Amino acid sequence: MIGFMNQLTDSFLTYLTVVKGLSKNTVESYHRDIQKLSSFLEKKGITNVEEVDYKNILDFLSNLKEKNLKARSIARSLISIRQYFKYLLIENIIKKDPTFLIRTPKTKRILPQVLSIEDIERLLASPNDGNIESIRDKAMLETLYATGIRVSELVELGLNDINFELGYLIAYGKGSKERIVPIGENAKSKLRAYLDTGRPRLLKSKTSTHLFITRLGKKMTRQGFWKIIIKYAKKSGITKKISPHTLRHSFATHLLERGADLRAIQMMLGHSDISTTQIYTHIERERLREVHKKYHPRS
Repeated sequence: MIGFMNQLTDSFLTYLTVVKGLSKNTVESYHRDIQKLSSFLEKKGITNVEEVDYKNILDFLSNLKEKNLKARSIARSLISIRQYFKYLLIENIIKKDPTFLIRTPKTKRILPQVLSIEDIERLLASPNDGNIESIRDKAMLETLYATGIRVSELVELGLNDINFELGYLIAYGKGSKERIVPIGENAKSKLRAYLDTGRPRLLKSKTSTHLFITRLGKKMTRQGFWKIIIKYAKKSGITKKISPHTLRHSFATHLLERGADLRAIQMMLGHSDISTTQIYTHIERERLREVHKKYHPRS
């Protein structure tokens, strides 16, 4: 029954959280996609999960397209559905996977926004008010650009995750996967300044195991840091749309431009698949094309 399917969904979501180690937001996204499929099947009169076949899934995807959903959103829904039926197959609840022969819709590859080195320099120099927040903000910006870690990984850093002697930090990525990333001398010096002067003044009499904290002595949030980076982007005169992820993209692109190995960049970024990292080779090719068009006499 579809009601039974909802019970299966609960166990599937638990599997995603406990076994796969996916984040709360990702699990919720999977849940929404499965709920949409469940509602669609119910309207079609399907009463048993074993009755779901290849054509039902195609009809569902066509229905999403009719609702003017973008190819990227439809592809994401198919990923959720695939994982769901794969789980049911593992648990021997179904005998065959109805998504097995369905191809993922082709999506237009969107190149991520990247800052020039000059923009990065201005951005990193912009926290210069001399107050405790600017000391912290400079350390956060320098660390983000020096390591390319995700903003979620940045705000979760603990005091014991920084090794100044060997010059690396430990980041905990998707699925709680741990990786070691070099810091660099500039970021190290800004972190030391923050730990020596900024952080104690922010904490006052409070205690915290988190590295980056607010004036209230609480852990810095992703949303809080997002506001910080927008503030300094405006201050430094950057007109491009910018987010914390922009520094991650810039980190990878600038390394690649200077001859870094793609596999090494993959390890530092924490990508499980090299194809995800290869987006930065597209950025580099696009940049070279623009340079050629701008400067070649016959372009």
